[in-house]
Amino acid sequence: MKKDSKTKSSKKLTDLGEFEVINQLTKDFINSNESTVLGVGDDAAVIDFNDNQILVSTDMMVEGVHFDLAYMPLKHLGYKAVVSNLSDIYSMNGICTQITVSIAVSNRFNLESLEELYLGIKTACKFYKVDLVGGDTTSSTKGLIISITAIGKAKSKAIVKRNGAKINDLIVVSGDIGSAYMGLQVLERENEVFKVNPANQPDLSDYTYLLKRQLKPEARKDIIDFFDKNKVIPTSMIDISDGLSSEIMHICKNSDIGCDIYEEKIPLSEELKSACDEFKLHPTTIALSGGEDYELLFTINQKDYEKIKKSNDLTVIGYITDSKNGINLVTKSEEKVPIISQGWKSF
Repeated sequence: MKKDSKTKSSKKLTDLGEFEVINQLTKDFINSNESTVLGVGDDAAVIDFNDNQILVSTDMMVEGVHFDLAYMPLKHLGYKAVVSNLSDIYSMNGICTQITVSIAVSNRFNLESLEELYLGIKTACKFYKVDLVGGDTTSSTKGLIISITAIGKAKSKAIVKRNGAKINDLIVVSGDIGSAYMGLQVLERENEVFKVNPANQPDLSDYTYLLKRQLKPEARKDIIDFFDKNKVIPTSMIDISDGLSSEIMHICKNSDIGCDIYEEKIPLSEELKSACDEFKLHPTTIALSGGEDYELLFTINQKDYEKIKKSNDLTVIGYITDSKNGINLVTKSEEKVPIISQGWKSF
């Protein structure tokens, strides 16, 4: 077995060619959606959504910009790349059904390493019941680039945009926020220690939850299912990929309103608080500016509050106000502080 594994890992992508690489990486994917008429293997996928609106979102991850393979396993990277795209579909109150995956790789990658990447992609597809229906592979002069397009569906009346928030709506967030960013801080710190002393093996047992949030986040399809079951349609929604401050500003600017968010209401994990003490960082700052949590931030009419209360994973953190009020954080000392976006910036 060891000999076969070694032989398999020595397969160069240049020896296989593009189409054989695609065949090797996608041969075990199984379609699970009736809307997938034709998937991988032809010039284009064929998808039939009948009377649903089609949702499409594309995201790209670049080595050295969005991830570091020194501490990001390829399987986890594949999973996370899918999740980040599915989250965009769920943030529109839709259900994702298909994805396409395009990669550019340098000659330091072999077939075995790409199979690890696609194992993560396959795991995510299976868990979220999403079909891989196409993509592209090409060479890169430096590093790894992954581009995923997510395709989904929703009834036209159920689609939620960023521009529908109304005065007096409640602001709600799923899960807890900030933990993914602190997981990244732990990984970057330990990576620097490793560079100085490669023999030193870090003890990461105290950071399990934070690392999971960074390396293997989950998209909140369960919240979309909750909305459907309880007949709740948010007035606006966005996923928290770039930090709470950035996302609430998107909603406020698109809806032409203001808001008050209460610091004491922001859901933070105990692991986040402990790590912030260790790193001498303020938990609220991390929650506002961290990003990569892929939780859902949304607004609802107050009449839906009783329905929202049914979930222990949803927290009301504030309410929508007139635009003249501005976009504010109400601190624990009851002081209003204008929120300034400090989230992820692509350029």
